[in-house]
This record gives sequence, C-alpha cells and structure tokens, in this order.
Amino acid sequence: MKDLEVRQLRYFVAVAEELHFGRAAARLGMAQPPLSRAIRDLERELGVTLFERTTRQVRLTGAGEVLLRDARTALEAVTAAAHRTRQAGSTSPRLRIALKADIDGGLLPQILDAYHADPAALPPELVLGGFGEQAQALRDGLADVALVLCPWDGRGLDSEPLLTEPVLVAMAATDPLAARTHLSLADLAARSLPDGAPAAHGQSTPPRPRATRSASNLSEIFSLVETGSVVFFAPASVARRNPRPDVAYRPVSDLPHARLLVAWPQDARSPAVAAFVRAACAIAAARRAQEEAEAEAEADMPSSTT
Repeated sequence: MKDLEVRQLRYFVAVAEELHFGRAAARLGMAQPPLSRAIRDLERELGVTLFERTTRQVRLTGAGEVLLRDARTALEAVTAAAHRTRQAGSTSPRLRIALKADIDGGLLPQILDAYHADPAALPPELVLGGFGEQAQALRDGLADVALVLCPWDGRGLDSEPLLTEPVLVAMAATDPLAARTHLSLADLAARSLPDGAPAAHGQSTPPRPRATRSASNLSEIFSLVETGSVVFFAPASVARRNPRPDVAYRPVSDLPHARLLVAWPQDARSPAVAAFVRAACAIAAARRAQEEAEAEAEADMPSSTT
C-alpha cells in the first residue's frame, strides 16, 4: 500500500466533518464526482470502508472515526511544519505570543519587561485571538508560546500554571442582585450570558460571545451588561482593570476559579520560548508572594471596635 497523501487526508476530513459529499465538495472548492471517486480510491487503498452511505445520510464507520482522529493530527502537523519552517527561515525572527486581549491576569507588561532582559529574547509579536483559540494557534505553528485560560485542550502541548483567581459576575449596577455582597449560581437562574447560555449553568472562563448579539470584545460585552441585557463571568484581574460605575462585580460562591497557564509545543527547542516561560513563571511567583504577604498583613491587623 502506498503512503497516504496530504490531499487525500484533506478530502477525507472534509467529508467526515460535513457528513455530506456536496457540502464537502463546496468547502474544498471542487466538484462532487471527483471527490466521491477520491474517497472510494482511499477506501480501496486502505482496504476498509470509511463511510456508510445511504440515500438519506453519510455516517463514519469505526475505521473512519479512527482515521479522522489521526488525519486531523497529521494535517495539524503538516500545517505547523510549514508555518514553523517559514518562521525559522525568516530574516527577522520573532517570538509569537498567542493570547486573548485582556486575559493575561494583568501580568503581560511585567512578563515582557522580564523577558526583554534575557539574552535569548527575540522581538515579541502578539497573536491576538478569541477565547480558546490559543492552544490551536500553537498546534498550527501560528504561535510559539501562549497564555491560556482553563479549561483548555492541551494535546501536544506543555504548560506551567501561573495564576489562580476568583471569577466574579459582572451585572448592571441597577440589577436587584447587585444589592447583595455574595451570590450563588442558583441566584442567577433568570440571567443570561453574552452567548445566550443560562448563567446558572456556570462557566469557569469568560463566555464566547455570539455574533447575533454583536458582542465581540470586552467593551461591547460590558455595554450589554450595563443595560441589564446580560451578566458576564470575569476573572478578578479583568474586573480590577475594568471598573465601571454602571457595572457591579460580585463573588459567586460555587463558580470555579480561573486558572491562567503559559503553554508551548512539547517539541519546542527555542531559547526564546524558554526565556518567555521563565519570565512568566517568575513574574507570576512574585505576584503570588505579594498577594500572600498582603493577606497575612491584613490578617494581622487588629480589628476595629466601636
């Protein structure tokens, strides 16, 4: 059996994800008959049936599910190889840092200052993306290192924890719940998140706004919050950096904490990546030590009496 070609894998993944030959062909920019022939040729080469076809539907077989998993991994590797090779051959290499704007625990400026002081540092380039896109940017070779929020997909990546912080609910200052100092998820049963999901279901990271609500960044989300249209779960660092007179932040007792990580590809050998990871871990450790010292000092203060 000859080796599989990247073209064959792309064709197969398109059909496996669409489960419709017509839609897959349109996605690939080709006619349906040659796509169908290519899939039949692939099945013949492998000696297995990848799809169950009827007049009503197309379904993956067990063999097809196995190939889909491995084909995605292989295509990711091919894409990443091309991007990383171009980066390595660049006449002006840079360290590409993937992150979501404002989701850095307030650490990024200090991390960059510490990173610049390392002899291995390369000029940084910020690769901004939406919530949850940073890990894939690493796998695709579009970034060298990333700041990510948990939960996340860590396939093929290494990471180090940086910060763990409470997640607060942001709501309109006029919301009746804003009069309370502490809330639970059950208290939010009648509220919705910017993506339309019920707030009472909880979420450990900020929601992914839907285009139907025209909220694609924090400024737009906060505008919705101020009108009372939605509530928003925000890490404490985001709340500290975004004080607004018309927005109230309140703790939610049963909402999981946000965990910020620094992540990079498992096979990374770049001294610049190592320098950034060292800087990130050092700055985060200093932040944790400062917060612990402040907490101890506050605990040692004598309580006031009337």
